[in-house]
Amino acid sequence: MRISVDISLYPLTEQFVEPILAFIAKLENNPKLIVHRNTLSTQIFGEYRDVMDAMDSEIEAVFAQMPHSVFVLKLIGNDRHQVKD
Repeated sequence: MRISVDISLYPLTEQFVEPILAFIAKLENNPKLIVHRNTLSTQIFGEYRDVMDAMDSEIEAVFAQMPHSVFVLKLIGNDRHQVKD
């Protein structure tokens, strides 16, 4: 099953840009995912297990380095990558 995720990272620190860019870059380096950057969030598309495994790993890494961070996630039970509004 393919899914779509809209994810935002809010590090509660003054140096917030670099951790966000690093988090997105790690997801973009995963060949099993399609990743689109936007101004306020990032969209991730792929097979459910691939997306969830990648997010689990990367979110844990962020919390280990910056425990005072917030993630906001929206999960959709289908692949919206090719859907035109």
